[in-house]
Amino acid sequence: MTELLTDTEYDVVVVGAGPVGLMLGCELALGGARTLIVERLAEVDETIKAGAINSPTAVALYRRGLLPALAEVQEAAMSRFREFMKARGAEAGAGAVPPPRFAGHFAGIMLDATLLDESDPAFADLGPVAGIGLVPQATLERLLGERARELGVEVRRQVELTGFDADDDGVTVRLTPGRDVRAGWLVGCDGGRSTVRKLAGFDFPGTPPEITGYQAIADMTGTEGLRHGWQTTDVGTYVHGPMPGRILTVEFDGPPADRETPVTAEELQAGVRRVTGVDVTVDKVHSLTRFTDNCRQASSYRTGRVLLAGDAAHVHSPFGGQGLNLGIGDAMNLGWKLAAVVRGHAPEGLLDSYTRERHPIGAWVLEWTRAQIALMRPESHARALREVVTGMAGTVDGTTYLVKKISGVWQHYDLPGDHPMVGRSAPDLELADGTRLADHLHGGRALLLDLTDDPKLRARAEGHGDRVDVRTVAAPGRPELTALLVRPDGYVAWAADTEHIPEDTSDDALKTALERWFGAPAS
Repeated sequence: MTELLTDTEYDVVVVGAGPVGLMLGCELALGGARTLIVERLAEVDETIKAGAINSPTAVALYRRGLLPALAEVQEAAMSRFREFMKARGAEAGAGAVPPPRFAGHFAGIMLDATLLDESDPAFADLGPVAGIGLVPQATLERLLGERARELGVEVRRQVELTGFDADDDGVTVRLTPGRDVRAGWLVGCDGGRSTVRKLAGFDFPGTPPEITGYQAIADMTGTEGLRHGWQTTDVGTYVHGPMPGRILTVEFDGPPADRETPVTAEELQAGVRRVTGVDVTVDKVHSLTRFTDNCRQASSYRTGRVLLAGDAAHVHSPFGGQGLNLGIGDAMNLGWKLAAVVRGHAPEGLLDSYTRERHPIGAWVLEWTRAQIALMRPESHARALREVVTGMAGTVDGTTYLVKKISGVWQHYDLPGDHPMVGRSAPDLELADGTRLADHLHGGRALLLDLTDDPKLRARAEGHGDRVDVRTVAAPGRPELTALLVRPDGYVAWAADTEHIPEDTSDDALKTALERWFGAPAS
């Protein structure tokens, strides 16, 4: 029988210390929940994975005060890209090629940033984070690990979950090496093969895989015949660059026979040769992973006191790096809600909004990645369709549409309220005191922004002062706005402008929004 450590109880146990688990741990800590994160790996996983973050992720990190760190990471990534392009230019006998602006791709169809209509309203109000994108997953994981330490989150590595027992009052979590931890809640952030999901009995419907892909950073010889960037061949697709030694291949001959078998340099080399037709020799592997396009999503992200986030809740092909960003969005949405329930500031029913808000975005990502697989197939009908999509992507409207989708600026929640800002990410307003709206969200608390110095407005929030920060300051660039109520995740819960200031102080829309998201007012 295992030993129950009654002196080390936690509000929440998070399984998995990848970027999603660490982000969730940070959000829980900001909300006042005592959190334990357990991770089976001893160190950060340096395997090459996602290489970029989208706008909602960048904005979320910016709102938590991490903009300087993000800018430093991006500059380092751009330096590596310039090194690669310089080397390629030297091989071709040409001068150094300046790095292009980052616009993204759809199914390997590269988007020309010069065609992007940046006047589109969807790109407005992002603030200084608008140019941030090139942040590799392992680097982000280290950054969030340091942030978790600063916030006092306990992270135990080389610890695995072996089982759990959930009841109405909490969860007894069984961990190696033979010790139990009692917690109020359990969250699985343990990846696509989630032990938490399987043991809790979540359903996981979807579509089976049809590809085998490899991605690596490796020392290779004989690469002169490889073309830079995304390329299609009669066998599949490959990518060379934009970092030195990076190679990615995709074959459409079904999933690997055994995904549990460690991938080898010989397997990578054979795949590269089949797809590219070039006799490349893999001399040394620095990072290597095998992947498929298994595409599944849990119908609900919660069962009782057990929840899922990130790849534990949804899996799909990695194209476009959507998985990392989707998981960070899950963590931002869930963290403050779960912490509020733990602290007794909100009813348990608040957690129902987690699946309701995040599931539609996850479902869209699955469809988005399925569409890319369809366009990448090496058969005549798919290639004909690819030519059509390539032509459309080469227009201003086509590029702008695809970039809006890839960047995530379209994402919003269907929240109660008739103001057009409700349910959307708050604009990063420039305020009269020299700050920006994001500066007031570093602590992870809700914000009522009074833009017209209205004492009646502030009085309506007095009973929520322990949960909602109130700031009175003008926004000279947006004179039509009079007030915003912003949730801790940065989404607008209520807004008013010069035509929408409620008169009824006993039962107005602001009072309803405050109680819906932050519980009853204190007496």
